[in-house]
Amino acid sequence: MLTDLGCRQRRSRLWERIPDEIEWLLVGDARHVQYLSGFRVNPLSFSADQKGLLLLKRGGRTLLLADNFTKRSAGCPYFVDDEIIIPGYSHRRSVVSRHAALTQAIAEARPYWAGSTGLIEPEGLTEMSAAMVAEDAAWQFAADEDAEPQTLGEVLRDLRRSKDADEVTLLRRCMDACAAGHRRAVEVIRPGMSELELYLEVQRAAQLAAGEPCVVYGDFRATHAGLPKAGGLPTDYRLRDGDLFILDYSVILHGYRSDFTNTLPVGVATMAAAEQLHACRETLAGTAKLLRPGASCRELWQAASGMLEQFGMGTLSHHAGHGLGLEHPEPPIMVSESTDELRVGDVVTLEPGCYRDGVGGVRLENNYLITESGCEQLNKTPWE
Repeated sequence: MLTDLGCRQRRSRLWERIPDEIEWLLVGDARHVQYLSGFRVNPLSFSADQKGLLLLKRGGRTLLLADNFTKRSAGCPYFVDDEIIIPGYSHRRSVVSRHAALTQAIAEARPYWAGSTGLIEPEGLTEMSAAMVAEDAAWQFAADEDAEPQTLGEVLRDLRRSKDADEVTLLRRCMDACAAGHRRAVEVIRPGMSELELYLEVQRAAQLAAGEPCVVYGDFRATHAGLPKAGGLPTDYRLRDGDLFILDYSVILHGYRSDFTNTLPVGVATMAAAEQLHACRETLAGTAKLLRPGASCRELWQAASGMLEQFGMGTLSHHAGHGLGLEHPEPPIMVSESTDELRVGDVVTLEPGCYRDGVGGVRLENNYLITESGCEQLNKTPWE
């Protein structure tokens, strides 16, 4: 989970990007509320999809706005100075709309910003919520006269790229749990078992390793000569000897996620499938050597695609990798027309894949932290 120190550091960096005349910020995107305070509604609770708002005052004070059931569903400790919690449901009176509770909380918070100028995150607020503070707030700003205006949400998404120590620690937990699921898949996969049965084995192993209920999602699909590429949630299809099972999935813990991939031959791999696996392994290893601060994401895609072509596997048909954290995917993105460059603190994936008619599909993927000297592989499962 995130730490008090980490949240304070992120809030401090955010204020460094905000013009001096702005005295308060109202944040509404649930990911950004968590990023700055640690507050997040457990997605497996009865308040899933609900959220709180976060009011930040210049100088460091923070205020959480929420209803009582949303607060009760917080999935982990959070760090704020004050709270306005509206009793949306008391087990005695009729239920109050969650949106109505938030607007009431905003009204009660007015003394916190009255007489000063603020900035709202328009992407994270309802029209009604934004209207309540509009006369005292702007919805975008320019860092200087020559800069393009940007929103608070755009600034936060940019800040999120450089991961703090508490974020990396949480990402490592996600990856350890994900690795446990991969190991279990290797142990149990066999002809005759369904995609769904294999998914349940993976999910159970990942959650046991995590030590708590969590979201497990991704691609749990078999490919074969007649279906070289497939993705998404598992089906009732039963694995057959010679299939290639693509296990590309994430474990989400407190909003952060892993995302790495193995391809498992069912029964005995054909020579053609073995060639694909070799091509992807070599491409993954070769491209990882190029990960460093300042590396062009377009050139990384070109390098990965070029290596696959040298093995006779054709052009890479999707991204070569992407950023990882509170979203999937998030910047930077490694595609043929990307304008992104890697930064210290980025957590990224590399995922070369090749899909051949008459054979099936193969994809391998690792997760890396970009460091001053290059990169560190965060997931420890070797693709053998």
